[in-house]
Amino acid sequence: MDYYTLGDTGLKVSRLALGTMTFGDDWGWGADEANARQLFDAYLAAGGNFIDTADMYTNGNSERLLGKFVKDSSTRDRVVITTKFSYNAEPGNPNAGGNSRKNILRAVEGSLQRLGTDYIDVYMLHTWDQFTPAAEVMRTLDDLVRSGKVRYVALSDTPAWYVAQAQTLAKERHWEPISTIQLEYSLVERNIEFEYTALAKHLGTGIMVWSPLASGLLSGKYKPLEQGAEGSGRLAMLANSGNPAFNKFTDKNWAIVAELESVAQELGRSMAQVAVNWVVNRPAVASVIVGATKLHQLKDNLGALEFEIPPELLKRLDAVSQPVVHFPYTFFEPSMQGMINGGATVGDKPSSYQQPFLVAGAGAGVT
Repeated sequence: MDYYTLGDTGLKVSRLALGTMTFGDDWGWGADEANARQLFDAYLAAGGNFIDTADMYTNGNSERLLGKFVKDSSTRDRVVITTKFSYNAEPGNPNAGGNSRKNILRAVEGSLQRLGTDYIDVYMLHTWDQFTPAAEVMRTLDDLVRSGKVRYVALSDTPAWYVAQAQTLAKERHWEPISTIQLEYSLVERNIEFEYTALAKHLGTGIMVWSPLASGLLSGKYKPLEQGAEGSGRLAMLANSGNPAFNKFTDKNWAIVAELESVAQELGRSMAQVAVNWVVNRPAVASVIVGATKLHQLKDNLGALEFEIPPELLKRLDAVSQPVVHFPYTFFEPSMQGMINGGATVGDKPSSYQQPFLVAGAGAGVT
């Protein structure tokens, strides 16, 4: 397992993170305690050290199980634990969710208790609540770092403008900066490329990817039918839940699945391995979350770093998954930029001009 430093910090995390949203069978599709422990043990045995959870995953049992496994294995100093706040577990109480100072300080105590630890390595805002000012969030997170309850801070599923504002405030006011942004990214969800890749590069943070397999669509377990899809699992169960993250059964996505299957066959690799390999090597990506309910699934995912995808096969994957360019990004396409530059070829500085981003930002690979 290789490691990158997380954003402009000295924290070293494995390129593949373990997602624990499946720890606990409270939601009907997770792993019970025995299976979850197998996943945890296998991940650590492979050299992984970066583990992602949240206070609301499986109604808090994900944090409880993770804390138990860490304690039993005596690995607290080895592992890097990320947990998140934002979602409300108390209907009728608006202050039991969101990103206000009141809720952050409430939520962190609950996570510390469930995890059975004195500190959280990376504490993360789970989802933008549309109300709380960035200054309130970042000042509160900085207070937690200064108190010793949190080591690093992060944001997830947040507009690019809000991330930029929060990071700028943190740097200008000497608060703890954002170490990483956690975002959905895969062959079927590439929209972060329009804003967040450049944001991460220029504002000194890395990208932590969730759902690299598009909730299982890219694993090969689903096949298209005239109505929906054939296959079982979380994606089939939640396809009509109203959560757009699970609305994956589209004609374009089936075309991506077909091309991915063809490329995987040529490489002699599983579709899941190729899909994870593609996203883990994208610009500004520091770590990619892999999750599973079965041990063989996790072991397969952990093999995603063992090979390189040849350029000609990468081009095929890039072409079939190319996102539609909408306004204002159409003005940043080469044809429009040529009008600005008078037809002259103007490129970014070569890597020899200064340290590459993966050294200065997301970090150099450390074996």
